[in-house]
Amino acid sequence: MARILMCPPDYYGIEYEINPWMSRSRGAVSARARQQWQELYDTLQHIGATVELVPPQPGLPDLVFTANAGLVFRQQVILSHFRYPQRQREEPVFEAWFRTHGFEVLRLPQDLFFEGAGDALFCGRTLFAGYRIRSDCLAHQEVARRIGREVLPLELVNPHFYHLDTCFCPLAPGQAIYYPPAFDSYAQRVLRERIPELMVCPDHDAYRFGCNAVVVGKFVVLNAGCDALAELLRRAGYQPILIPLDEFLKAGGSAKCLTLRLDGEDAAIW
Repeated sequence: MARILMCPPDYYGIEYEINPWMSRSRGAVSARARQQWQELYDTLQHIGATVELVPPQPGLPDLVFTANAGLVFRQQVILSHFRYPQRQREEPVFEAWFRTHGFEVLRLPQDLFFEGAGDALFCGRTLFAGYRIRSDCLAHQEVARRIGREVLPLELVNPHFYHLDTCFCPLAPGQAIYYPPAFDSYAQRVLRERIPELMVCPDHDAYRFGCNAVVVGKFVVLNAGCDALAELLRRAGYQPILIPLDEFLKAGGSAKCLTLRLDGEDAAIW
């Protein structure tokens, strides 16, 4: 059974601007964000996931994006070290939660930035790792050493797709969704060579964060308004579930950003 970590959006809001999606002048509607988060939570439970919660904390509006807490591998978690000081305050909260719940917590050297499952996703036994905008390429080399798996760095070049999970979604070993313009030409070639079945996300749906989806077996939970991508998924044998998550898109997040697989990202979909 899938185990997923989420954080209620009690203190979620746009309190600073650290990516192109965020605007303090536009802000987020708290009641609507709570409703959308609850629908995601209920849906994940309905399709068979067990959802655990980290308590929200005042002053940490992005704690709701638990995908960035770290990379879970078996009973270990490689804790994130965020690039921006505003999010570095989340690190001790996540560390305390993991230790309390029986995980061995590993830390990378403090001069390396690494933003967890936001930038590190398994497709089969290989870990694909986004770098440049938030995580460091050298951090991924250290992750490879810690987990003993092949790690392939992918350079992200579009600031709107600042984490790997905003533009890449593994579906099964050898099968994934991606948005090519988010990557440099070399990263695109690596993905084409290493993943036999690559589904290209349409432009409109990519900017609705269609790639930022949660996969549980044959269910794919993604933001509403990604109708073209949903049809591609149906043709490939998946059951898309569309949920409105536009209040979180205002902060540069969607379904995947709001979740972390506690059974390990490498076990997430197979």
